[in-house]
Amino acid sequence: MDATIEKALHTMLENWERMKRSHEDDAEDDANTFEASFYQLMERIREWFGQLEAKPATLDDALLLPDMAQLEEQLPVEILLNFETELELIVEGETRIEDEKYD
Repeated sequence: MDATIEKALHTMLENWERMKRSHEDDAEDDANTFEASFYQLMERIREWFGQLEAKPATLDDALLLPDMAQLEEQLPVEILLNFETELELIVEGETRIEDEKYD
């Protein structure tokens, strides 16, 4: 797996675990930290995807790429849909507007 993607994935997974164990007082901050790390991961994927010589045309094709298949295996099931939605936007060449991110 690409080193920058792997590092961002590791950070995001750590933040996911922290958010799951959050106490009420820290829950909002931990959720915001997780969300930011999720979108940083997606930005690393966007950069990596932009460098591919042969870009997949569909989400299904993108998920068959070894790096994406390996990454998807490590994601918690609760965020798979968000990951696939964001990856589909990358494949389609679209960029999510800041206000449209998941709340």
